[in-house]
Amino acid sequence: MEKFVTHTGLPAILWRGNVDTDQIIPKDHLKSIKRTGFGPALFANWRFEADGKTPVANFELNQKHFAGANILIAGNNFGCGSSREHAVWAIVQDGYKVVIAPRKGEGFDAIPGFADIFRNNSFKNGLLLIELSEADTIQLKESVEAAPGKTMTVDLANQSIVFGDSKLAFSIDAAVKKKLMGGLDDIGLSLLEDAAISAFEKNHDAQLVRA
Repeated sequence: MEKFVTHTGLPAILWRGNVDTDQIIPKDHLKSIKRTGFGPALFANWRFEADGKTPVANFELNQKHFAGANILIAGNNFGCGSSREHAVWAIVQDGYKVVIAPRKGEGFDAIPGFADIFRNNSFKNGLLLIELSEADTIQLKESVEAAPGKTMTVDLANQSIVFGDSKLAFSIDAAVKKKLMGGLDDIGLSLLEDAAISAFEKNHDAQLVRA
């Protein structure tokens, strides 16, 4: 998994709420037993006509000024639906490094920026998810709309998003931040304790003690 410290790239906007994993990577594209090759199928049902090849002219991410984008500004509850990890693989393999989405409302009635399982799968695959307030996300979206083609910088170390003259702060779980900045998945994190694990196994009697 690649380390994520800072990233400067082109933002794109998919301002739709409740984008589920079946839209992110349609089930027709889940036939491969490999973990590669899913990028071209990202948003396939929205992105292409029925022939699977002709781009849909009015689909947001097919607009020329979003060509080569690798930061996505989306609506709330992004990644809801099934638990398929392929959705994250498709996003990453299509070149995206960051997805930004708004948290709408407060308390028990709040709608999160991202579905929980999708959130966990993303962090395990090096995709940074940033949840902002609805007001901050709308401000960022409108700034991008006003300056198409302008790059954005996401600084994980300092937990900030810089676009033009504006700078927004974001919060992130400290353990998740450590994993992303270190390029560590769950296995990699365990291997940091390799010496301690080896010492334990060397001194631990693996046989069960019978009464």
